[in-house]
Amino acid sequence: MNIKYEVIPNEKAELCRELCNELMVFQKSKTSIKPELFDSMNFDTRLIPSMRSAIYNHIVVAIDEEYKIVGYAYSNISPKEAYSNDFATFFDLSSVRGENVGCLSQFYIKQEYRQFGIGSKLFDLSIEWLNQFDDVEDYFIFVSNGNSNALEFYKRKGFGFSHEILDGFITVLRNKDSINAFLQGMR
Repeated sequence: MNIKYEVIPNEKAELCRELCNELMVFQKSKTSIKPELFDSMNFDTRLIPSMRSAIYNHIVVAIDEEYKIVGYAYSNISPKEAYSNDFATFFDLSSVRGENVGCLSQFYIKQEYRQFGIGSKLFDLSIEWLNQFDDVEDYFIFVSNGNSNALEFYKRKGFGFSHEILDGFITVLRNKDSINAFLQGMR
C-alpha cells in the first residue's frame, strides 16, 4: 500500500469534512455513555471551532494511490483556558505548567485502511509537530468511551490515563512526563 502524508494549511481544512463527520458517527457507534451528545457534533461544530480557538493548528492527512484522503490527524496548541467551556472542563487548569497545552484533538482512519501503520505515522507526525513548541509541556488526548482500540493505541504510544469527564463520556489521556511532574508537585 502506497500512502503519502501531507500537512495541509488551515485554509484546506474542508478536505477533512467527510472524515471528520465519519469520525463523529464512528464515535457514536462505539459509545455507551451519552451517545446523544454526538448528534450535534460534526465538522462545523468540532473541527472549525477548535481551529478558531487554537494558537497554532496542524492537520496531516494520509492519501492513497488514488489521491483520496483516507485518514487525518488534527493537533493544536491552545491556551489552557480553551479547555474549560460550556461543554466541559477537560482538565484541572492548575495542573498545567505553562499557559498553553498541546492536544491531539482528532484522529481518524477509514476502516479499510486500518492496521497498515497509517495510524502510527499520523501519530508520529503529530507528536513531532507538538514537540517543536519548547514552551508547551502538557499534551492531552481525549478518547470517547467505548473506543478501547484508540485508548490502547495511545497508551502504547506513551500517554497515560489522567481522568474521566462527563460521567465517563470522555477519558482524558496525558503525556506521562506531565503526569509524573504533576504527581511530584503534589508530594
